[in-house]
Amino acid sequence: MKKILSILLALVMLVSFCACGQSVTEPQKTTEQVTSTPEVTSNTPENTEPIVITDALGRRVELPAVANKIIALSNVPRMVVYLGLADRVVGYSGSDPASITPLTAYSYAVRDLWADVPIVGTDAGGNTDYYPEEIIAAKPDVIICSYTEDVVKNLETQTGIPVVSVAMGNLFEEDYNQSLLTIAQICGVEDRAEEIIAYIDACLADLDKRTASIADSDKPAALSAAATFKGAHGIEGVRIKDQVFTAVNAVNVAVQDTPGDNSTAVEVDKEQILAWNADYIFCDYGGVQLVKQDAKASPDFYAQLKAYNDGHIYQYPSSTSYYSNLEIPLANCYFVGSILYPEQFADVDLNTKANEIFKFFLGVDDFMSVLNEYGASYGPIDFGNNE
Repeated sequence: MKKILSILLALVMLVSFCACGQSVTEPQKTTEQVTSTPEVTSNTPENTEPIVITDALGRRVELPAVANKIIALSNVPRMVVYLGLADRVVGYSGSDPASITPLTAYSYAVRDLWADVPIVGTDAGGNTDYYPEEIIAAKPDVIICSYTEDVVKNLETQTGIPVVSVAMGNLFEEDYNQSLLTIAQICGVEDRAEEIIAYIDACLADLDKRTASIADSDKPAALSAAATFKGAHGIEGVRIKDQVFTAVNAVNVAVQDTPGDNSTAVEVDKEQILAWNADYIFCDYGGVQLVKQDAKASPDFYAQLKAYNDGHIYQYPSSTSYYSNLEIPLANCYFVGSILYPEQFADVDLNTKANEIFKFFLGVDDFMSVLNEYGASYGPIDFGNNE
């Protein structure tokens, strides 16, 4: 009998040990499950099936799989940052990260990530140059650029790597959206491209809803000056076609009476600036110092400008820096709207809205503080002699 009891006791103890073992290992499984789902998911593509891309030149380009390593040239580096693909870039065209300012927002945001990524080309000053040997050494899956067909063919021949050309992209227009969608298809992040397009559309719809019903006769006249195109300009550099003004239905005095109406921006005589005599003048930060210097050199001219006398010459971060930004102009829209139509934008806190925009495109918190510290803030230009 004692022998039977001993056997039963041994069995009970064995079962107890097994139960204890399960209670110890179960929490480990739970912890593993939580930590395996990070807040920022990996950009590594899962699709290994061949894909065929029809690029902006109408070329059919076959890729063996979704691209994990990309060379980004011309305006593409900016777009890949917006798409959350900065970690897949193994070479890009641009400037030395050490010389990048917050006005080239996309590059500034990833300057640490790209610190050791080779620069394999440049488009500075509109001069296209790329380095085939460096591109080959980076071993990319694909080269994405915004070049013409002859340049694309040469690049493909010299490197033996598939090349996809996308449109440079006009601000807030369909060709920009299509470029984002094409890059997203190459890299398997179509959802992110759709998210970007939807966000832009929502902002533009919001801006239009606030301003579309205001009669032109009730709107102040505005001028976009000190525009950045082929370098910085003073007050004579004006935007004829200003997407920021269009987004808020502003009365742009430069739309009429400007020769070369096929251009986006031109230089005009000061007499023309005076003839327009806009109520409000908005200047790219990149040209503000030139405007200030000119005001000191030509005080009589500025004394005749209504906007100068009223303290209505404003600065905002430059829309263009190594091609056109997307996030800065969108934030600029809300700034311009709040100045021209304060009642319609009374519920908008510019700092909050701009930081929301920058966070969405760049993944950076409080980028407004970065711009402010650099000097590219939003507000009236301080000429030192007018209230």
